Amino acid sequence: MKKWGFWHGFAMKTKKWFRRDTAAAWLFLAPSGAGFALFYLIPFAMGVLYSFMDSTVDGHFVGVDNYRELLASASFRKAASNTFYFTAVSVPVMIVLSLGLAMLLNKNVYFRKWFRTSYVLPLVVPVASIILIWQMLFDWNGSLNAWLTQFGLERVDWMKSDTARMVVIVVYLWKNIGYNVILFLAGLQQIPKDYYETAQVEGAGRLRQFGSITLVYLTSTMFFVVMMSIINSFKVFRETYLIAGDYPHDSIYMLQHYMNNMFASLDIQKLTAAATLMVGCILLLVMGLFALERRYRQFME
Repeated sequence: MKKWGFWHGFAMKTKKWFRRDTAAAWLFLAPSGAGFALFYLIPFAMGVLYSFMDSTVDGHFVGVDNYRELLASASFRKAASNTFYFTAVSVPVMIVLSLGLAMLLNKNVYFRKWFRTSYVLPLVVPVASIILIWQMLFDWNGSLNAWLTQFGLERVDWMKSDTARMVVIVVYLWKNIGYNVILFLAGLQQIPKDYYETAQVEGAGRLRQFGSITLVYLTSTMFFVVMMSIINSFKVFRETYLIAGDYPHDSIYMLQHYMNNMFASLDIQKLTAAATLMVGCILLLVMGLFALERRYRQFME
């Protein structure tokens, strides 16, 4: 009975401590939660509501009419196709390059510390200032065309032709690859080297080691990197806008350009409908990634 009383009292004290700790945690989280709700959650909910109305002032519910008009718009379809094309091309390239660089930096390479620093620099340099250098490179009278003429090649109108898409992809890779390299490098350093030594003794080649050890242990890191890369690919508007302006070449006219132009013309219904569709597509992609990761973990177990 004494033992039972001791453990009962210990359990009651622990429960009170957890309650007190939980209350303190909620107290500290309350300001951040209020700010998130005030500046993100509530405006987004209002935007979704406005997308089903014909006006923001004394509006009436019109169902999906705004979405029908949006999908019938040629400019929206062009912006959506360009955005998804950009994501489908840039994200796989980003994953392959960042993983390859991380595996290279994980070895004893000469100037390894300097290389790590160079990949972190794009994360701390303001985009607005560095865009001036990109404009100097890809302008009609820029440095890159000057080098081409020296080698006897014709100049390329980089930002007013289909090559603008490649320029934006390069800028996206330059800006985000350092973050992914850091994540992959942290994941690679958590893999025990004994596994590679054992696999090498048993005759497994580098490709087999990469597929059976590296990729298996980088599953969670790979999932997070892919998810963040997809989200960042939808946020490329800032770089594109600074390089090419409000109305860039058709190949780099993204969803953010469309929404920015709708905001400038105060067409709030199309703006909110486009934003809701974009968020819905991102959520579907993220949920699909979660499902794939869950199935892969079950398969590996």
